[in-house]
Amino acid sequence: MSEYEWQLVEHVAGTEFHHLDDAAVEACKTFILDSIGVGISGSRLELSQALLASAREWGTADGQRTASVWGTEARLPVAHAAMVNAYQIHSQEFDCVHERAVVHPMAVILSALLAEAEARRSDGRSLILAVALAVDVATVLGMSASKPMRFFRPGTAGCIGAAAGLARLRGYDREQILQAMSIAYSQTGGTMQAHTEGVAVLPMQVAFNARNAITAADMAGFGLTGPRAFLRGEFGYFSIMESDGNAADAFSRLGREWQIGRVSHKPFPTGRAAHGTLDALMQLRSTHGFAASDIEWVRIEAPPLVRRLVDRPVQPEMSVNYARLCIGYVAATLLLHGDVGVEDFDPAALADPQRRALAACISMAPSDCDDPNALAPQTVSVRLKCGTEYRQVLTAILGHPDNPLARPRQLVKFQRCLASAWTPFDGESSRAIIARVEGLERLESITELTALLVAKPQAIEAVT
Repeated sequence: MSEYEWQLVEHVAGTEFHHLDDAAVEACKTFILDSIGVGISGSRLELSQALLASAREWGTADGQRTASVWGTEARLPVAHAAMVNAYQIHSQEFDCVHERAVVHPMAVILSALLAEAEARRSDGRSLILAVALAVDVATVLGMSASKPMRFFRPGTAGCIGAAAGLARLRGYDREQILQAMSIAYSQTGGTMQAHTEGVAVLPMQVAFNARNAITAADMAGFGLTGPRAFLRGEFGYFSIMESDGNAADAFSRLGREWQIGRVSHKPFPTGRAAHGTLDALMQLRSTHGFAASDIEWVRIEAPPLVRRLVDRPVQPEMSVNYARLCIGYVAATLLLHGDVGVEDFDPAALADPQRRALAACISMAPSDCDDPNALAPQTVSVRLKCGTEYRQVLTAILGHPDNPLARPRQLVKFQRCLASAWTPFDGESSRAIIARVEGLERLESITELTALLVAKPQAIEAVT
């Protein structure tokens, strides 16, 4: 075991709830609420319903530890519930992201930890602490990287972080915490090829790893052992999956800076790399008042990661996942309709000829930034048909901690997410969930929250 493995174990084992500052507690509650919202919204997709149907066939809940599948009436064994909820969280690219780490931390982490906490009837403080520690582990691994991603970091780093949080939630000792993370590494997976092709298995790479984190914690609990040098060993995480050129700085942040406080909201259900363009276009339109029909072209100057993730052409038969990561499509949608919502990736919207035509006028070029993991700065220029040009430079994109999403807009996003679910939630249900999360540290059992995340029987009857 190297110094890095030891540091993670000590951080997870040695931190108590009172070590969290108020800002970290509030950030945990903020992104727990946000993740629940996008997870319930994710139930609207036919693939989510198909996954749930398959998960039901894998095993019944009889006699097992079970947890809720958000936005449905279903209960499944904990690992299966975590898997479905993780898919729903990440399936619409609407979940929060830690920009420096390039990790969507809550998709794997919250789906696994909330399922476990529900089954154990853990209290709210225990969940908050486990989430904060898990996010620290996942994002420190992400921030350690100094080269472009090859493996899908939200899944791989998220799995190891979730396993650490589960081990803490279960009260494991230091050796068991180490083994939970090591066994998680031994079964984590997911590559960037799915992202490159924009195929539907992409959010499943998050879901696989939520399930894997649960099984890793189970196996550590009954005494299975994994490699002790799972980070720095010859075939460890930093040799096979990621580089570690920034590890010294990243690991020095443990215990000094709670990374949950550095997580960014997603105002739009698209890849975060597209948010800079959308933010800039909203600002330019608000200031200058031009219409989509006035535009001759839009040009974005962006770092290599942004170009790699979203600089792809509109295609005649785009998949939903491809479209969410297509800068031309999402920017054209914003310019034509003033916003980008989950419904903008439904079949009728994807076939819209106006969006396709405007998307052809939007291009991306390299900026002066060559950091392989940077999402900013970005510069967006708009030229109108009359010859006028406007330019906007962004260093902190809307939703970033340095340019945060205002609380009213957070709540609007949450309420819209719940209203968009397969079985829509009403305003009363939304308000009840918000109230439970706002008082999370006072809950004696997390089931006081999870009981509110299931679809009401009368609503299900109305839909069917």
